[in-house]
Amino acid sequence: MSQVEQTSKYLTSPALSSKMPKGIPYIIGNETAERFSFYGMKTILVIFMTRYLHYMVDGELGTEMSKAAATENYHSFVAATYFFPVLGSFLSDIFLGKYRTILLLSVVYCFGHLALALMGGAGLDPATWLFLGLFMIAFGSGGIKPCVSAHVGDQFGPKNSHLMSRVFQWFYFAINFGSTASTVLTPVLLKWYGPHIAFGVPGVLMAIATIMFWMGRHVFVHVPPGGMSFFKETFSREGVSALLKLSIIYAFVVVFWSLFDQTGSSWVLQAANMDRHFLGIEWLESQIQVINPILVMILIPLFQFVIYPQVNKVFTLTSIRKLSIGFFIAAAGFALIAMAQELIDRGETPSIAWQLWAYVLLTCAEIMISITGLEFSYTQAPKSMKSVVMALWLFSISLGNLFTGGVNHYIRVPGVNQIAATIKSQDVGSSATVANWQIQTSVRPAGEGKEAGKSIRVSGADGIFDNADDLVMIFDSFNKLESVETQENVILAAAAKEIEQLFLASATDASQGQLPADEEANRLLASLKDAGGKTLVYKLLSKNDYRITSAGSDGEFDTQWDVHLKGHVSRAEAGENTSDDQDAPYDWLEKRIIEIRGAEGEADVKRARGDIPETKIGTEITVGGQDKLEGAAYFWFWTYTVLVTAVLFVPVGYFHKEKSYIQTEEDA
Repeated sequence: MSQVEQTSKYLTSPALSSKMPKGIPYIIGNETAERFSFYGMKTILVIFMTRYLHYMVDGELGTEMSKAAATENYHSFVAATYFFPVLGSFLSDIFLGKYRTILLLSVVYCFGHLALALMGGAGLDPATWLFLGLFMIAFGSGGIKPCVSAHVGDQFGPKNSHLMSRVFQWFYFAINFGSTASTVLTPVLLKWYGPHIAFGVPGVLMAIATIMFWMGRHVFVHVPPGGMSFFKETFSREGVSALLKLSIIYAFVVVFWSLFDQTGSSWVLQAANMDRHFLGIEWLESQIQVINPILVMILIPLFQFVIYPQVNKVFTLTSIRKLSIGFFIAAAGFALIAMAQELIDRGETPSIAWQLWAYVLLTCAEIMISITGLEFSYTQAPKSMKSVVMALWLFSISLGNLFTGGVNHYIRVPGVNQIAATIKSQDVGSSATVANWQIQTSVRPAGEGKEAGKSIRVSGADGIFDNADDLVMIFDSFNKLESVETQENVILAAAAKEIEQLFLASATDASQGQLPADEEANRLLASLKDAGGKTLVYKLLSKNDYRITSAGSDGEFDTQWDVHLKGHVSRAEAGENTSDDQDAPYDWLEKRIIEIRGAEGEADVKRARGDIPETKIGTEITVGGQDKLEGAAYFWFWTYTVLVTAVLFVPVGYFHKEKSYIQTEEDA
């Protein structure tokens, strides 16, 4: 068969040349723009869900999404993104071929970005637009992933296959260059121009990526789909053997991805409680993720030309050995994050440098696991199974994020705040069962300087209305949950008063006061009992936040009936640049808060800026909604998980035997 055989006007096999394939620049350019669009959206996703989403409807305040719920949704989205490669590989290898699959799904991808940009507009509610957009992005982005990676390999023949490793390095460099630019830019767009622009710009870049890929159609090698012969090879002895051997390796890689992708969720939420002034810059919480792609671009050549050659002088550094070392380095990186969280749990404000050093370790692990795995997956795949094996590699990322999402789902306890969006839509005078809560809805009349709103009574653990353990949720005219009244409110308020006195006594200047540590506060509150006779439990959450918990109407902790008093310190003239901060123009979210909530919203904005006459501790009562695993314990859980994985991988990797497959003339 000819080396440059053509079907219609497209090449179907690589040219017999030792030079770089002509289609590579188009692929690299496409990948740069596509990664900008994906990471630009992904970078701001958790911050958007927890802070912006409930402000997206005019004239109404939605229900704020909890951190655990946002983390679960984030990882569910990432899991879906890396599940759809399975579908993409089937479309590519059996029906359409890689080029047409990439082009078709890129269009779906663009519509997903459009849906995100339309949030808050006419038609669907913002949450529906959000999840619809995320689904289309996951479908489009995930579907093209195995095809793009395999499409790179398809451009090479036997004479220039030695250049493949270099191109995969540049391919990964392009990914990180695009993500670097978007990680820096999109948080700024979100802060000052709002979600429509912040999600719209990545959508424009995705459209550019699609056009750029289409422009390279005449120089690409278009390997035809295998049709039903795909199944013959996939389920042959060789195909099944390759899939089983790789699946064992990928099962361990799943755990790495369950940690790595938390840089976009739990690490971002942690950064909110850190001192983000570093290198003369005040970083936004989500912006710190830019460190990863920058480090990748720096460390790739360092590993390629210095570290790997030097290590190979001592012992042969195979792909399996790279993976094994990477697991141990990942454990060290997460251990740093856990130690930083311990400082936060003690009321300190550690420097963001803790995360920077953790990023160095985690990025080293990424290079040794992700880049190695990408090339390893292609070379270990039989000739007609390249996309399928790439999909299997990407599926390990999906499983890792499902694991993380599953853990965050398990640790979440149902709470009235989380179900308020459903409850507040109930008609006045109605009774119903909502998310296992028995509810009755009535009008809250205007009075005492407050507008009319809605009152919802929820029966206690006994399921019977009109007794002491009922709780009452009060919504204002904007459908904002204003307060929750329970039989524990009085004792919790008394406990909060004790904490406030300790705080004020800790410093002559209230703005420099410190919330008490857990041991001291719980000793002080030991004599205070809730309605069921249980001792209240105090937990310091950060420098400015604490929580006091009653076991609630069922007398058991860590259930949906727990009653929490959450305290937050608003410090007057806090920070070194206070006057500058107070005089700074309002960003998009601050303007939006004032627009929707009026004078009350403006007071909250000023309080957050420190533009208040004196330091105060504000409190609110909630029921349920806590996390069973939080703070440093959460990060240590993941550290130990990957450490055990690293130890178990050593014997598995030792017995694994590699077999490489590279496309030749006979395969075309």
